[in-house]
Amino acid sequence: MSYNVAVRALCEFTAKVGDLDLRFTPSPSAQEGIVGHRTVASRRNAHYQHEVALEGEYQQLTVRGRADGYDPDANRLEEVKTYRGDLDAQPANHRQLHWAQVKVYGWLMCQKLGLTDIDLALVYFDIVGEGETLLHQRYSAAELETFFNAQCAQFLGWAQQEMQHRAARNSAAQTLGFPHAGFRTGQRSLAETVFKAVTTGRCLMAQAPTGIGKTIGTIFPLLKALAPQQLDKLFFLTAKTPGRKLALDAADVLHRSHPDLPLRVLELVARDKACEHPDKACHGDSCPLAKGFYDRLPAARSAASQVRQLDQRNLREVALAHDVCPYYLSQEMARWADLIVADYNYYFDFGAMLFGLAQLNQWRAAVLVDEAHNLVERARSMYSASLDQYHLKTLRDSAPEPLNKPLQRLNREWNALHKDQLAPYQAYASRPDKFLHALGLCTSAMGDYFNDHPQALSGELQTFYFDALQFAKVAELFNEQFIFDISKRQHSGKRSSSTLCLRNVVPAEFIRPRLTAARSSVLFSATLSPRHYYADLLGLPADTAWIDVESPFKAAQLKVRIVDQISTRFVHRQASLEPIVALIATQFAQRPGNYLAFFSSFDYLQQVAQLLAERHPQIPLWLQSRGMAEAERQAFLEQFTEHSQGIGFAVLGGAFGEGIDLPGARLIGAFIATLGLPQLNPVNEQIKQRMATIFGAGYDYTYLYPGLQKVVQAAGRVIRGQQDEGVVMLIDDRFGEARVRQLLPRWWAVE
Repeated sequence: MSYNVAVRALCEFTAKVGDLDLRFTPSPSAQEGIVGHRTVASRRNAHYQHEVALEGEYQQLTVRGRADGYDPDANRLEEVKTYRGDLDAQPANHRQLHWAQVKVYGWLMCQKLGLTDIDLALVYFDIVGEGETLLHQRYSAAELETFFNAQCAQFLGWAQQEMQHRAARNSAAQTLGFPHAGFRTGQRSLAETVFKAVTTGRCLMAQAPTGIGKTIGTIFPLLKALAPQQLDKLFFLTAKTPGRKLALDAADVLHRSHPDLPLRVLELVARDKACEHPDKACHGDSCPLAKGFYDRLPAARSAASQVRQLDQRNLREVALAHDVCPYYLSQEMARWADLIVADYNYYFDFGAMLFGLAQLNQWRAAVLVDEAHNLVERARSMYSASLDQYHLKTLRDSAPEPLNKPLQRLNREWNALHKDQLAPYQAYASRPDKFLHALGLCTSAMGDYFNDHPQALSGELQTFYFDALQFAKVAELFNEQFIFDISKRQHSGKRSSSTLCLRNVVPAEFIRPRLTAARSSVLFSATLSPRHYYADLLGLPADTAWIDVESPFKAAQLKVRIVDQISTRFVHRQASLEPIVALIATQFAQRPGNYLAFFSSFDYLQQVAQLLAERHPQIPLWLQSRGMAEAERQAFLEQFTEHSQGIGFAVLGGAFGEGIDLPGARLIGAFIATLGLPQLNPVNEQIKQRMATIFGAGYDYTYLYPGLQKVVQAAGRVIRGQQDEGVVMLIDDRFGEARVRQLLPRWWAVE
């Protein structure tokens, strides 16, 4: 058995030493890096070869990579590194790593061409000034072979351990039995379809009812596919923290039912959640866990590889036992884990770590996207950007002297953008190029300043800098699938300021490559209707398979009643209060127990709750409030017990509309007094126009489909198990319309 390793991954394992140091940042974006590499290549002679594929072997290791460029006339191999700022500020251990990479490439090139020596060069390309700094040195093939063998020998012990782990993992997965007594109705067909999708290398969209056990029903078949499909990794991606917990719980069930399954499970959490020293910067002169990080990493990595469930708590224990940063240890362990549980952004965002690692290491990965109905909005936000002029004003008042002029110039261009705008909100047909030029000059000046004053890389200045970089990055991608708009607001006197926004409304072109790069991508949710909406907005491949999984529940378990004598539209809201209160009170009297009542806003919720409390003071009520902390949300849910009775009031689409589990008597019914339609405002109206232009269905794509999705998710809280029975009341006359009813789940028997 051989072990494949990329040149970069090999060198990052063997040649990274010293401190973790993020001061020489932020590095150029991937797009800027590509442009930089092309610019360097375009300056070379006609014989210059770029992206040269190289490969070599050392015992069981196969080392592969692509050298940036080779000039046969000068016998020079080049490794190109793009940067911004002051090159002299680059830490020595970064330079050492770069030399290690080019020396490995150098030996592979000598071997390929039969060379006795070669000139090796590091080409540092400044993406702002477009200047090159070239560092080069002549090496004999014998020297480079010695260096290559030393790196491989250092890595080989770990590689052998990884091969043994992988063989044991695959063998155990082959004989893995389903961890429960049997499959639930629909769960087996879901698992079989997931297995078929990964076998045929296709994308799968699976609509499966809430309560079917989708998490284990999708993870289990992919584990069975590890060996036959030669999968390296499984990525389980979630929209919210509760989804991560479900996946970790499923992995725990598998580990407990199969103690011999050597499956390494890793949870990735955001840096601000994992940071032990939020008041310190990420470098050895500030943070003790960054000091000597790479010197202590091998021992920490080895210890972490022995822990099967590296959730946030377990990983933190290992990290602190070895005095390394938990967040950056988790990033390292992503290279060695089998099942990685993480937020969507780790795979779908601009600089998504998991996607980048998968591309670099050529992993065969299978991707599971949990609660995939959330991916449309989340993806839109990933590829959008905004800037607030008020933040710029506060910065200008306190900015260091070298940044005064660039910030003033930016503000002048900003004011010019909205000076003729009469309405508070206005969308524009093209991007603001003159403003973007000023923004580029400003971020360049800020980057230079941060390189000279690394201690300033914090607070409002840093926040604005990163926001500006994101804005510039999104502007490069601007096309008809984006909207550029300006929201203007008046301050005291005649002064006004504005917010600029580049909104992505169709993320398909960014999501599609991520879906197709995986061996198989499985997107699953209880609400993936209608198909064309998701296919259009997520850019699903043409051969995507679809399954609408049979519900494990009988229609008789859930009484769904449409109350179409009431309108919940804003203009009818006052008139709706009395009949809604009467409806809730009547149902509660007929069948006392725990109910959730969903409304379109906090104001509406409070009006109904207040009237209900006045008319029926004997009915216990508890209300969701704005901006509830996690502990408050937990306290709200804890009021739903097996023996309690009362009505919980919540906002549709909020924290209690999906992702919560209240089985049995903890919840026996829901009142949904809204269609869940997104707010009627200028932004949504602009999106509606764009959806109409692109897809010919502006209202449906902007309002109806996203609204009904929330309704079905909220109703899905009621029936969670085979023995549950409950009632859902859909309160609004529009629920009676045929086009609305056809979007409701097929298994519901609607009255």
